[in-house]
Amino acid sequence: MIRAFRFLLLISSILHLCACDPPVQEQKESGPNEVSEQFIKVNQYMQQRHQDHISAFLERVGWPAEMSPSGLWIVVEKPGEGRRIRENMRVSYTFQSTLLDGTPCYQSSIENPKQITIGTGGVESGVEQGLQKLSDGAEAIFLIPPHLAHGNFGDRVKIPGNSVLIYRLQVLKVE
Repeated sequence: MIRAFRFLLLISSILHLCACDPPVQEQKESGPNEVSEQFIKVNQYMQQRHQDHISAFLERVGWPAEMSPSGLWIVVEKPGEGRRIRENMRVSYTFQSTLLDGTPCYQSSIENPKQITIGTGGVESGVEQGLQKLSDGAEAIFLIPPHLAHGNFGDRVKIPGNSVLIYRLQVLKVE
């Protein structure tokens, strides 16, 4: 009987200890501006890191590229002779996209070109921005940082999160 009593007392003590809330640690309250500033700093750091990777890659391969204010790098291989691509124009082009390490992602062909209307989405924002720097018949390479492509999460199929894309394309038709 005494054993049963001790056993119940032991179980009761364990349950009592487990039921107690853990000690609360005081945390400094962060205001909304402080949290926003931290996110901004992290994003700026990541953008700079991606730009550094792209710059090192371009230096290694020797491509003469220009960087746009948004961070898109463009290598014009053939300038094209047609009209300049603008908002609301329908554009047909072929492309091949790869990761910075050369891993293939997606592509189209002359038989089955990609077609978009500039300004309506449906394609990476870096591709839309780059196309607007080109003319009908142009051939170019875009080096697209994640914030202008698939961001932190990738496309969850072939493009991992935080990936820089190399986009080789040829403008076939501008309407």
